[in-house]
Parts: sequence; C-alpha cells; structure tokens
Amino acid sequence: MIVVRITMHVLPEKQKELIQTILSMVGSMENAEGCLSYALFCNLEDSNLLNLLEEWQTRKDLDQHLRSDMFGVLLGTKSLLTEPHGIQIHTIHQSEGMEAVHAVREK
Repeated sequence: MIVVRITMHVLPEKQKELIQTILSMVGSMENAEGCLSYALFCNLEDSNLLNLLEEWQTRKDLDQHLRSDMFGVLLGTKSLLTEPHGIQIHTIHQSEGMEAVHAVREK
C-alpha cells in the first residue's frame, strides 16, 4: 500500500476556495483505479493548515494518479497557498489493526 500525505498552508482568504476545489474531486478520486481512500483534514490548532491523505493499492496506481489531470488541478492550487505543497509518499509493507492493540493490552 502507498500512503500520500499532502500538506497545504492555505491563505486565509482562499481557504473556502481550496476546500471546495478538493471536495469537488473526492468522488472522482474515490472511484479511481487503485484508490483505497482520499480524505481532507484540517489541523485543529491552525485551520489554514490542511492535510490531504490518499491511500493507493500499488505504486503503478499512484503513478497513474500523479500523471492525471485531476492531480494537475491539485497542483494548480499553489496560488492559494502561502508555501508550496508538502508531499510525502510512504510505501507500507505491513499493516496491523485492532488485533495488535488487543495483543499488547492483554499482556
């Protein structure tokens, strides 16, 4: 699985525009081949700091997304930001769920 975290420090007066742009893409992204999730989060301490989290099945799926017009739209929001997008791509080889919590708490 591939996890992408995109941080965006949005200009206060452009926050609504950026959020609307991203929300307009959510439906299409969730239906994109290999997309496991696509969600926007707002920082509780700084409402102008937004995080977009994407999960992809494979690197091939992510690469296709990075070449897409939809991702181009996201990159085009740079004029709404105080600094360039922060993009981190993480490759995850193993995931655990609640069973890991139970295993540790039962010890």
